[in-house]
Parts: sequence; structure tokens; C-alpha cells
Amino acid sequence: MEIKKRSGAAVTSRTARVRKNMDMDPAKLRAARAVLGTRSDTETVDLALAFVASQGRMVAALEGMAADGGLGDVYAAPSRRRMARVSERPRTR
Repeated sequence: MEIKKRSGAAVTSRTARVRKNMDMDPAKLRAARAVLGTRSDTETVDLALAFVASQGRMVAALEGMAADGGLGDVYAAPSRRRMARVSERPRTR
């Protein structure tokens, strides 16, 4: 699903639509509407669902990269070998 901007409000592309009747917390809906900058409750729910779906695809892609060994722990302590190389460098000012 493609997300587009139209005069300050985000809208999703029009594809096959279904009508749903849902009970939801009006405070959460107002908060989501304010964050997303949408003009209607339908637009808010549609954009929020598009966001969640895109996050799911991103997590799946990252998990695939991690499974292939493509992600390292950037916060891990540096190896002793690397630390030795860094300490051997001449200091520059």
C-alpha cells in the first residue's frame, strides 16, 4: 500500500475497501489522529494500519539480514585485536 501526502494530510492509495464496525477508545483515536495529521477517523485507522504493516515488513527484513549474518552488535565491546590496532596508531592533533 502506498502512502501519499495530500495538502498536509497523509492518505493511502485507494484499493479494494471493506466496511468495518469497530469499538475503540476515542482518546487513542484522537491521539493517533493528532500524531498522523489525518482529517477523519477512517483515514486515521487506515494510515495506522498501513504503518503497522510496514513495520512488520521492516522487522521481517531485519530478521532476514540478521539470519544471513549481516547485522553485528555495534554496541558490543571492541575486540582486543581491534583495540591493539587503535592503540598502535600515532596520535595526531
